[in-house]
Amino acid sequence: MVCARDGAQNGTFVYAVITTGVYCAPGCPSRRAKRENVRFFKTPREAESAGFRSCKRCRPERPSTPSHSDAIRRACQAIEGSEEEPTLEALARDAGLSPGYFQRIFKAHVGLSPKRYAMALRKRRLRGALEQARSVTGAIYDAGYANSSRAYADNDSLGLTPGAYRKGAKGEVVRFASAQSSLGEIFVAATARGVCMVEFATHDVGVEKLKARFPHAQCAPGDAALSDWVALVVALIDTPGQNIALPLDIRGTAFQERVWQALGRIPCGQTVSYSRLATMIGQPTAARAVARACATNAIAVAVPCHRIVRGSGALGGYRWGLERKRALIEREAAIRTGKPDDSGGRD
Repeated sequence: MVCARDGAQNGTFVYAVITTGVYCAPGCPSRRAKRENVRFFKTPREAESAGFRSCKRCRPERPSTPSHSDAIRRACQAIEGSEEEPTLEALARDAGLSPGYFQRIFKAHVGLSPKRYAMALRKRRLRGALEQARSVTGAIYDAGYANSSRAYADNDSLGLTPGAYRKGAKGEVVRFASAQSSLGEIFVAATARGVCMVEFATHDVGVEKLKARFPHAQCAPGDAALSDWVALVVALIDTPGQNIALPLDIRGTAFQERVWQALGRIPCGQTVSYSRLATMIGQPTAARAVARACATNAIAVAVPCHRIVRGSGALGGYRWGLERKRALIEREAAIRTGKPDDSGGRD
């Protein structure tokens, strides 16, 4: 927990370093000490009684330290409820933390920086407003943008310009291709920004799903760039554990994107429960909503929702079949432990 700087454990114990005489919270960003120099205490008072002083970076003696969940929740509410985006300094001041440290714990809990979280909220509002407003300009202001240039500067987060989105993505090009993997045929689609869909599906079924998702886009066969990305997707399935940088064009609600971003931080070869993932995004009571977000993920393997299991250890659900989920987990676990994989590519 200490080596991982797990902020979720803040408030459950503190650790002290005998060479510095300082005690810290588990999530402290300070440099890790040698294990033989570390001592553990249940409370800050116990550490101080033993002669250690509080760390000035993480301030473990503060009552608000435990996981900072309340401070993060207040910050999210402030961002969601403000007409103008609160500054990082204002959010940090409300939490009683320095801007730099607040930025780190916010991103650790939510999966996005405060600025990116606010951008995701504006994007969601703009999508809804574009479907109802009489004009693009009106929708932009209704979504909380101070001016239209700011909205167009954010068009990457929309996936296309506001005007194009209002026309149902008409004119956007989405390329597609199919390939064989050891777990069955895969269908991959991508925009110029990156992969937007990975399905375990036949070519014909994949095309149907693509057109249903992007009804007004121009769907076209893949090019050389897409072929390279398809090869990387196959590698994620057949030979996991490699350091593969696959560009993604992820599109969802602010909550969905927080969940999908958190999925990407789960190391290959590890699994976490739905409740643990909910805690990772700063909403420990939202396990069911997290499960729904995992179920709506349209980018198999690259957004690794297969790494989520039930608290009991049971596999839970997987839209592409539990046998595939089991095979993916076993392969990744084998890579991590160095044991041979005997999943056999069963389908």
